[in-house]
Amino acid sequence: MKAARHAMILNIIESMVIETQDELARELKKRNHNVTQATISRDIKELRLVKVLDKDGTYRYASVDRAETSMFNRFIRIFTESVVSIQASGNLVVIKTIDASANAAAEAVDSLNWPQVLGTVAGDNTILVVVKSEDMADEVVKKFKAMVYDGE
Repeated sequence: MKAARHAMILNIIESMVIETQDELARELKKRNHNVTQATISRDIKELRLVKVLDKDGTYRYASVDRAETSMFNRFIRIFTESVVSIQASGNLVVIKTIDASANAAAEAVDSLNWPQVLGTVAGDNTILVVVKSEDMADEVVKKFKAMVYDGE
């Protein structure tokens, strides 16, 4: 019964904007799941639901996976829109960005979790990407350039 309710909750929050526990309880009741506020609260915690800002400026429940995907997509968009140049030197990749966007773009690089990348350091308009080996640096540059220049 709990698994079915959890599945129903995930279905509801994917298909509707649910801002409060009361709204969620009402939607569950419409689907023959009568629950208390305490049960809703426990379910939200167990499902690791979070409130995220929607496109229209309201907050809604979402799964952590969806929230992370949304943030990932934002970071990638910031990265692709702010990169000016990408070059390798040894096992380092230097990415130049428009002013004041390197930190957000570096966060995008970090969120990629590429195994070749050891880490990033960002300034105002420059990101230093440390790659495991010189051989891997060229591969990483190609991947970055594909992200930035493929839609143009």
